[in-house]
Amino acid sequence: MEGGNSVVYSLASHLALWRLRTAGRLSVITTKLPDQHWGPQGVIARHAAGGWVQMGEEGTGGSVHLLCLAASSGVPLFCRSSRGGAPSRQQLPFSVIGSLNGVHMFGQNLEVQLSSARTKDTTVVWKSFHDSITLIVLSSEEGTSELKLERLLQMVFGAMVLFVGLEELTNIRNVERLKKELRASYHLIDSFLGDSELIGDLTQCVDCVIPPEGPILQEALSGFAEAMGIGFVSLMVSGRVVSATEGWWRLGTPEAVLLPWLVGSLPPQAARDYPVYLPHGSPTVPHRLLTLTLLPGLELCLLCGPRPPLSQLDPQLLERWWQPVLDPLRACLPLGPRGLPDGFPLHKDILGLLLLHLELKRCLFTVEPLRDKGPSPEQRRRLLRHFYALVTSTHFPPEPLDKVEDDVSRAQLPRACYLVLGPEEPGTGLRLIALQLGLRLLLLLLA
Repeated sequence: MEGGNSVVYSLASHLALWRLRTAGRLSVITTKLPDQHWGPQGVIARHAAGGWVQMGEEGTGGSVHLLCLAASSGVPLFCRSSRGGAPSRQQLPFSVIGSLNGVHMFGQNLEVQLSSARTKDTTVVWKSFHDSITLIVLSSEEGTSELKLERLLQMVFGAMVLFVGLEELTNIRNVERLKKELRASYHLIDSFLGDSELIGDLTQCVDCVIPPEGPILQEALSGFAEAMGIGFVSLMVSGRVVSATEGWWRLGTPEAVLLPWLVGSLPPQAARDYPVYLPHGSPTVPHRLLTLTLLPGLELCLLCGPRPPLSQLDPQLLERWWQPVLDPLRACLPLGPRGLPDGFPLHKDILGLLLLHLELKRCLFTVEPLRDKGPSPEQRRRLLRHFYALVTSTHFPPEPLDKVEDDVSRAQLPRACYLVLGPEEPGTGLRLIALQLGLRLLLLLLA
């Protein structure tokens, strides 16, 4: 996260001003926010002009159903479900599946694209891929946004390509064989439906951590990659990238997000040799994903071709590059849930943060700076995920501000927005702030 430290360090100076501006303001849950201007960027966004804002507890109590069908025949390929963030065996009746697919096909025949629908307690999103695969997701989780469900479907199709390749999905010759092949992707797809500590599925950015001795680890990683003759190498802890080669960082979307997520979702193993397709870079020719466990929870990942065989990886070469940095490697183990090293300076009111680099497609997500106050880490994650979906779909453009060509449009875009949750009294409740800082987007959850 290049430049991440300076952005977080500068937060303290803004917090005092922000508290003065927001002290005594009514809760967003029950009251409209007044228009305000704040800070050097000049523009504060006001949510729900002419309406009310509801900050739901996304992911609690409801269920999610994911349907995959062959677009031409309507034959279901699989159905996955979750309830309360955990996998569920509940299946939708075939009549419901047929109706959902039928109304989508009916619209297509009339050249009408049906993308989403909403009932009193359920949101439905449809998406077709290559005129061959139709994905449908239904969610009754409170506060679920269409943006979240649309990006979920993109991740699911990417996972399908990752395991079986694009050719098998666009040219379906044998439906029953394809069903069997897709079973290998279930564990990864189920992880998208549940409550995850990662956020790359929603942000479409790679989840990263800040290691305490990053330059030392980067030097060891680059030396090892050069000695192996492999350009795509990374070091991961709990599905988050600690360090990576330039080749790995150049991987396109969605494989840059899918590969760490896949490694983090697999059961622990000393070594793996996994065939994978790259949905963007190589959707029809498989590569090999090799993983080696250096320490429990800390894995070395290599993306390569037919060579080298996993059995021929030289133990002496591993020892040469990684034994001297054993202490820095051990210091990375706590970074899985926290993202930041111990002693990293943060303001005492920060309960969680999400920092994204919109051009590099990397993000830092943590909800554990302070565990002894405020809501639980699970609740903090839900609030930040919901807030990200809200501000991304409502206020901030999908591309960085620097890439907005029209000067007038750029000047009118908000640079910040906020929500206040809880009682009206100063010093109580929770605050959510989003700041657009050039190529960076920063979201904060504050006590």
